[in-house]
Amino acid sequence: GVRGGLVSADTLRREQEELRRRDRNIKHLAEESRYAETVFRDKSGRRRDLAQERLEQRRQAEAQAERDEQYARWGKGLAQGRQQEQNVEDAMKEMQKPLARYIDDQDLDRMLREQEREGDPMAEFIKKRKAKESKAKKEKPRYKGPAPPLNRFNIWPGHRWDGVDRSNGFEQQHFARMANKKAVQELAYKWSVEDM
Repeated sequence: GVRGGLVSADTLRREQEELRRRDRNIKHLAEESRYAETVFRDKSGRRRDLAQERLEQRRQAEAQAERDEQYARWGKGLAQGRQQEQNVEDAMKEMQKPLARYIDDQDLDRMLREQEREGDPMAEFIKKRKAKESKAKKEKPRYKGPAPPLNRFNIWPGHRWDGVDRSNGFEQQHFARMANKKAVQELAYKWSVEDM
C-alpha cells in the first residue's frame, strides 16, 4: 500500500505510478490465468491425469459389477437357475399350443402324472421304485485288461484295486502249499483205494 499521514505530492505521485505499474504486471498475469485449466496434483506433487483416472475407475466399476453379478448368480444356486430356464422353456412351449386342451392331450396327462400330491398313498412306493431303478443303473467300472494275478480273495481289479501284484511272494507260496497239500491228499486217497 501507500504511506499514511502527511505525504508530499511528489512521493504520492511516485507511489501511485508504482501501484499502476504493479497493476499492469498483475493484470497481464490475471488475463493469462483467467482461461487456464486447473492443475490437480497428488500428494507427492506430480500432475494427475483426471480423464485417465475416471476411465480407470469406470473399468474397475464394470469389473466389480460383473463380479457381483456372477456371485449373485452363484448365490442363487445353479440348480435353481437351470430350473428357472426350464420353466421359461416350458412356458414358451405352452404358449405355442392351442388354448383349448382336451382329455387326450398327452403333455397335460404326463405333467399331471409327474406332479406329487400331498397325501398320495402311492407316492412313497413310486419314490422307492425310482430310487431302486437309479441304483440299478449305477454300476461300478469293470476291469478290462489282461488276466490279473490270482489272489486269495478272488478280487478282480476295478475301481478299488489296479491289478498290480505288490506282494512279497507270500500268496504264491500259500497257493503252492495248498496245491501241494491237495495233491498229496489225492495221492494218498488213490493209494489207499488202489487195491479195492
